[in-house]
Amino acid sequence: MCSFNKDTIRETHIVKEQAQPIRLQEYGVGIFEALPTKSSLKKAIKKKYIYINTSLATTGTLLNGGETITLHQPSEKQNRRFFSLPLEVIYEDDFLALINKPPGVLVSGNAFKTISNALPQNLIKSSQKDAVAPKPAHRLDFPTSGLLLVGKTASSILALNRLFEHKEISKSYYAITIGVMNIKKDTITSAINGKHAISTYEVLDSLPSENFEYLNLVKLVPLTGRRHQLRKHLASIGNPILGDADYGFEGKILKGKGLYLHAFSLEFTHPKINKKMYFEKELPNKFMKLF
Repeated sequence: MCSFNKDTIRETHIVKEQAQPIRLQEYGVGIFEALPTKSSLKKAIKKKYIYINTSLATTGTLLNGGETITLHQPSEKQNRRFFSLPLEVIYEDDFLALINKPPGVLVSGNAFKTISNALPQNLIKSSQKDAVAPKPAHRLDFPTSGLLLVGKTASSILALNRLFEHKEISKSYYAITIGVMNIKKDTITSAINGKHAISTYEVLDSLPSENFEYLNLVKLVPLTGRRHQLRKHLASIGNPILGDADYGFEGKILKGKGLYLHAFSLEFTHPKINKKMYFEKELPNKFMKLF
């Protein structure tokens, strides 16, 4: 038996006058910041978080106008375990944050030691009505370091996902590759797992290497977002990334130093304040020791 509890009210909405009755599941999409999609609205109704006036709502509840719809969302469970990992916060506001992901840590997944589980201890909880546990908005491979964008509210996470989907977030990476690279600037278009994939690269510097013939400092821009795209594309032209145990060539894999791939820059329009944002994170020391 559910009871109306004023202490758990998160958002309130007064229904506009309707020419004819309309069902809650049609009218309610987007009226609450915390429930920006139809699926999130349905989940909230199913969990008995939504009331019409003081009565529990259903998806079929009819609205005529003048009703008060309230979202009662309980606080997040306090028994969640957090991974104790200090993270460098590059930027943070009430809607999103940018952190420097260290290499050798998963971004998310079923494992305990992930960036996702470390974020709540490193970021300030949002004061917005649709505040949620901070969530990474994109992926970085386990061995990759660099800039990782994080959403702090339900609507911000959805907006960032749309920006990535519509290719409205520009990313650049730096890598150190092995072997001779005669073509200094090019575009790689080979498919990955049967899917269209595009990456551009530019060789910024090269130096001879006793073990690898040549080492090259390369700037990379992925124009699509396939899994392991940059690593696979560079291996496909015969110049795998230094330290790549998955796509490197036998006898040419550097061990113990990790992967030399770094997410260097991010550029996008802030989805909430409509401001152009640009960030860079300098190369790790292991890059600088070689170049």
